[in-house]
Amino acid sequence: MFCASSWGQHKNELTAELDDREIKITQKITYVNQSSEGLSVLYFNDWNHAYSNKNTALAKRFAEEFNRSLHLAKERERGFTDIRTVVAEDYVGLDWERLGNRDIISVTLNEVLQPNDSIQLFFTYHVQLPDTKFTSYGYTPGFGYNLKNWYLTPAVYNGEWKLYDNMNLDDLYTGVTETTINLTYPERLHLATNFNGSSASKFPGGQFIQLSGTDRKSCEIILSTIDRFTKHRIENVTVTTDLDSNKYDEIYQGISVSKIVHFLQENLGEYPHENLLVSEFDYSRSPLYGVNQLPSFIRPYEEQFQFEMKFLKTAIRSYLQETLFLNPRTERWVNDAIGYYLMIKFVEDHYPDQKLAGKLSKIWGIKGFHLAQMEFNEQYTLLSMLPARKNIDQALNTRNDSLIKFNEKIANGYKAGLGMSYLSEYLGEKKIDSSITAFYKNFRLKPKVTALDFRKTIERFSNKDIHWFFEEYVATDKKIDFTINKIEKTEDSISLTIKNKRGTNVPISLFGLQNDSVVSQYWFTNIDTSKTVTVPRNGEDRMVLNYDQKIPEFNQRNNWKTLNGFFSSNKKLKFQFFKDTEDPYYNQVFYVPIANFNIYDGITPGMRLYNKTFLERPFQYDISPTYSFLERTMVGKASFSYRKYHNKTGLYVSNYSISGSTSHFQVNSRFSTLTPAVSFGWRPNDLLSNRRQALLFRYRNVFRSIDTNIADEIDTDPDYGVMNVRFTDVDNNILNYRSWFLDAQHSSDFTKLVFEMEYRKLFQSNRQLNFRFFAGKFLRNKTESDFFSFALDRPTDYMFDLAYLGRSESSGIYSQQIIIAEGGFKSKLENPFANDWIVTTNASTNIWRWVEAYGDLGFMKSKGADTRFVYDSGIRLNLVTDYFELYFPVYSNNGWEIAQDNYAQHIRFVVTLSPKTLVGLFTRKWL
Repeated sequence: MFCASSWGQHKNELTAELDDREIKITQKITYVNQSSEGLSVLYFNDWNHAYSNKNTALAKRFAEEFNRSLHLAKERERGFTDIRTVVAEDYVGLDWERLGNRDIISVTLNEVLQPNDSIQLFFTYHVQLPDTKFTSYGYTPGFGYNLKNWYLTPAVYNGEWKLYDNMNLDDLYTGVTETTINLTYPERLHLATNFNGSSASKFPGGQFIQLSGTDRKSCEIILSTIDRFTKHRIENVTVTTDLDSNKYDEIYQGISVSKIVHFLQENLGEYPHENLLVSEFDYSRSPLYGVNQLPSFIRPYEEQFQFEMKFLKTAIRSYLQETLFLNPRTERWVNDAIGYYLMIKFVEDHYPDQKLAGKLSKIWGIKGFHLAQMEFNEQYTLLSMLPARKNIDQALNTRNDSLIKFNEKIANGYKAGLGMSYLSEYLGEKKIDSSITAFYKNFRLKPKVTALDFRKTIERFSNKDIHWFFEEYVATDKKIDFTINKIEKTEDSISLTIKNKRGTNVPISLFGLQNDSVVSQYWFTNIDTSKTVTVPRNGEDRMVLNYDQKIPEFNQRNNWKTLNGFFSSNKKLKFQFFKDTEDPYYNQVFYVPIANFNIYDGITPGMRLYNKTFLERPFQYDISPTYSFLERTMVGKASFSYRKYHNKTGLYVSNYSISGSTSHFQVNSRFSTLTPAVSFGWRPNDLLSNRRQALLFRYRNVFRSIDTNIADEIDTDPDYGVMNVRFTDVDNNILNYRSWFLDAQHSSDFTKLVFEMEYRKLFQSNRQLNFRFFAGKFLRNKTESDFFSFALDRPTDYMFDLAYLGRSESSGIYSQQIIIAEGGFKSKLENPFANDWIVTTNASTNIWRWVEAYGDLGFMKSKGADTRFVYDSGIRLNLVTDYFELYFPVYSNNGWEIAQDNYAQHIRFVVTLSPKTLVGLFTRKWL
């Protein structure tokens, strides 16, 4: 009590008994009112309860990321906290409640707790641990436990309560405590922890250990059936780790561990705790992206470098989280800035020649790629720029729970580290290094430290104005983009105009090169729009902005000018196999062999020529000529597009394009399309939302050359044009999918209006309902055939939008391909076309897992005919929605189809062969 009152630190004493999935806990919390106000209600974090049901913040976060594991979980797999009693120090029961469906509980005190006073609270509760398949925390049957944020901790009051839910972001914000845990656990398990352990003993059926930590936030425990952790004593700290490399000798691993710990102590300061836990589990939560995704047998780095980077990444994260107690939900960028800056610095100091592609950069066929020539540290610019080019980048000080996954996991951390490297280059490395060590020394273990303290520390060591860093680089998502507009030279000087294309007022570096060697370097500031500068001439043949790429510029392709004349300033054309990163010194044209398929052209091999790099660029072209062996002629497609991003929200993008294609729709019968188009896109203020709206204007020109043998079968003009306007509204959510569009088409022969709505819902009972509604009406129709009519089950696709493998087939396996469009029926009914109006509904619900029952019904009307009622029903195997599905008709207007002859011909299938579409299935949760 004296310690808690004197030092203003909460005290936490737990007795915990772990048995199977459950931990029985009695906990005494000595809560110290560290504020200047009296408190009548106290709040505590209960993050284990985030797994309790399908409506918690964690479950909703999973849904946003297209992860339904928590929604579909069995009750025994969930985690929850069962609080039995809450008692004050005078053994009087206290009123408590859970804040709605949140991971927070409130305790109402009988008397107001005055500033600097303390109170003892006694909690009795049971913790049911979740299955580790959700977030990796919890219990894995037969393997062990990963425990973090598993017991009640005091929430932070700083003028207001900081109450945050568990959203799988590893950003618990809790008060600093002195904690003692008396833990009993099964005898077969081995324990590793970030706390200090003592009084360890074994008894029949179990084990006991006392864990303690001062100035700590939370106790992390890893229990496993295998004793895989080793301890390294390095000066005053013991490193407990299970990071390993099978091909890297254990003795050298120990040397590497010592090397990294000394690096951190030199560049941060001494670690104030006795034990530093660096675990494979923590690394898996925040890996080295890129390296981690490759199979071990093809990872391109030397074993020592790979082990040290892996250890460094994990150690820095633990080092900072255990000692700098900023608000991790709102000020995580400070730890990211320090951590990634140190990673960049480590590579510069110890592996200055390390390439991003590692050993692959020396292999013939790969070393010619610009990616293979990039330095290892250039990955930070590359990956932080990926969301910027897609207009989904977010400011560094954005709340952690408002970041899209790619920014939260990768881009924002990389951008923060680059920012520190930027400052280091601008101010001088010693000033930044000194400011980091001073900040760490002055604020480690302090319960109230903020990003403002970090800013004041850097400003104290700076001899230049750096307000731009915090007010432009950190606090906004503004892009940086400078270019050299014009350049003039004399015998002894060079004058050039630097233009700020984005208006982001930050310093820019200028380099003079002679035969690719740097002969001069300058910094220029306060360039709002443009500035003409004059520098001495020292034999330069090129002037380049941001040559060392320390500044994360939006576009580095416009950064250089030659001093050797106009024609030599033109970039050379570079043809390169497969996609690559941007090379600012070349106009890159990529080529890759491709092969398409339809039954009339067969497999059509060809070559794709395009300019799209790993980073998105405004103007893109894609030309894919292919050869049809069946038709013995060229086919293919081409597109040219320009994308203009506007704001982050509201009207955020405009697209302008012209595209064309040519292929065959029957033997010796070709179709060609030419389509100019413009579209506009809208999105909501919340970038985590998957809702998008779009307005498309296009004019589809169709040209057909028809074989004389089937000319009589074509009862429409071979050439036609259709003006198409469509507004689309899609909210792509794995629990509640909603979309609708309104489509208008006009040509010389018809005008039609279409409305389509689709809805999918995953209920609390894990039953899924899929519903689709389609309505179409001809406002005018002068056609005599059904080529432009509405179709029940297989539209004629006169706009050539649908990916039919055999678009003209009326029998055989290819005629059984179905693309859910227009009527959306699965059974083939007689007279399936309507040239006046049509209204249909399609519905399905799951019977067992991916087995569903479906039913369709509707009305359709043709000119001069009565209105028809149509229906069908059957079984759907929904293996991957919209990508691979099978439909087995059972009953329809045709009767019992399942009992009819040649039933196999009634089965319909959905298949997607487009690699781009399939890749989108796996990347949607990131971007």
